Amino acid sequence: MRLLILGTGSMAKAHALAFAGEADVQIVAAVEPNQERLGKFADEHNIPNRFANLEEAITWGAFDAAANVTPDVVHYPTTMQLIAAGKDVFCEKPLATNYANAREMADAANAAGIMNMVNLTYRSSPAVQKAREIVMSGEIGSLKHFEASYLQSWLVGKHWGDWKTEDRWLWRLSSAHGSKGVLGDVGIHVLDFATYAAASDVTSLNSRIKTFHKAPDERIDEYTLDANDSVVITAELGNGALGPIQATRWATGNLNDIRLSLYGDLGALRVMTDGKVSSLTQCVGLDIHTQTWRDVECPPVPTNYQRFAAAVRSRVNGEPDFRRAAALQQVLDISFAANGLGTLRVE
Repeated sequence: MRLLILGTGSMAKAHALAFAGEADVQIVAAVEPNQERLGKFADEHNIPNRFANLEEAITWGAFDAAANVTPDVVHYPTTMQLIAAGKDVFCEKPLATNYANAREMADAANAAGIMNMVNLTYRSSPAVQKAREIVMSGEIGSLKHFEASYLQSWLVGKHWGDWKTEDRWLWRLSSAHGSKGVLGDVGIHVLDFATYAAASDVTSLNSRIKTFHKAPDERIDEYTLDANDSVVITAELGNGALGPIQATRWATGNLNDIRLSLYGDLGALRVMTDGKVSSLTQCVGLDIHTQTWRDVECPPVPTNYQRFAAAVRSRVNGEPDFRRAAALQQVLDISFAANGLGTLRVE
């Protein structure tokens, strides 16, 4: 696979390193309007062809697939250009900033017959893959309740830098700069994590979304700090299970933690990951009478990067695909609409 990397922001390095580790992947080009940043990125990763815009790269055309690592609001127009050019696309999350665009992208990709995947990174957790397998086997019985959370604390501490002075964090707090807040940024991760493991999608929900005071007049330089900081969704799944899905940037003491509990009538599972290390414990069989939890061995699983490379190689699309990402975006859109208004159904 000859791969083009579109955008050279912070996540582009992760893409470059991951794909460079695949024996049959060649990173042949990069696209970035900022020439200084483009040169530095391409030099660092030994990328020979460099373009200021996507139109130039498509005219050149000597690539098979693209990793779209542009800002969220740019995913839709650039991915549609790539689809029209017949290129396979591996897109960063979220696929789009609204369901209508995400669905259009999924429909176009399927109609064009291109390989299409979205980098919902926590699918690479061995624990969530094993949890889904156990749920689908029936070992914990009928799912009744669940709890899911994504907890960060970079608005509290300086472990990732000073958000008050760094553009890479400030834009995430400003809707005028394309941010959908914590719900759009990491809410999509915990939503996918929970419903994938539960093997069932959200059918109805209510939500509460809140933006906290962070600066005088809620503004720092050009950034109006109006994007949401915390969200709590109460959701019902298609299998009947009920539970909360929450995300926040104010979880003091938590660096980057996803936690998921799944409670069935024959047993329960607990999944934890920080994006690097994951764990799974279960309480099943006679252990349910003593509330004893035991570790579950979780074999390694392919990363999303590896799954995309395999899809391009085999011409069999991988997961999570554009259709899945569009379905998640619909739930996020409804969560915004439902804020404080009561329960809304997901069609």
